[in-house]
Amino acid sequence: MTRFAPAFLFDLDGTLVDSVYQHVLAWKEALDSESIDLSVWRIHRKIGMSGGLFTNQLLRETGLEISAERVERLRRRHAEAYRRYGPHIRPLPGARELLSWLSDADIPWAIATSGRMETAAVNIEALGVDPDRTPVVTRDQVKYAKPDPDLFVAAAERLGASTDRAVVVGDSIWDMLAAVRCRALGVGLMSGGYGSDELRQAGAIRVYEDPADLLSHIDEVGGRR
Repeated sequence: MTRFAPAFLFDLDGTLVDSVYQHVLAWKEALDSESIDLSVWRIHRKIGMSGGLFTNQLLRETGLEISAERVERLRRRHAEAYRRYGPHIRPLPGARELLSWLSDADIPWAIATSGRMETAAVNIEALGVDPDRTPVVTRDQVKYAKPDPDLFVAAAERLGASTDRAVVVGDSIWDMLAAVRCRALGVGLMSGGYGSDELRQAGAIRVYEDPADLLSHIDEVGGRR
């Protein structure tokens, strides 16, 4: 490992794979199946947060009482709908090249996603990552998801690294808030639909368009051979 190089901890949806809007549509299908009326744009603003926080915000916005059984049905129907979109999901521009560059430079990296393995597996396959060789931490493996820092802390531990020496790369404000809470440096990508100002206000020290743009400026965030 490069002596002074940080570990890179990546979000998945909207950061490495172009899948945010598939998640939005899958959640829309699930909510419609339960006759819960929520606009698509409101769903998009919640992608990347934990399921529990998603439910809490849903309760506030709709005023509905949602039982644990209904929450489980929503989760299952979202996963079923999302898997149908699997064949259409692709890596974001530069994602594979960025990960290859880090590996070639002996800079450790891991993936930490708020998705459960039932949906994350679709993205991992699209990205061409071998989870037996690359640390992948999913919602199933931690107590709390983003904006809590548990996912990134667990990913850093899998690398034998400390979060205060890590760079968290994500596309949502939830990623940046989690990065701040574990004292990592947050790097925002606009490839998930959030704007530069939003990401910076949530704690991003740098913002780039997508993985390809980050790779072009990798030296700015500590990526050196």
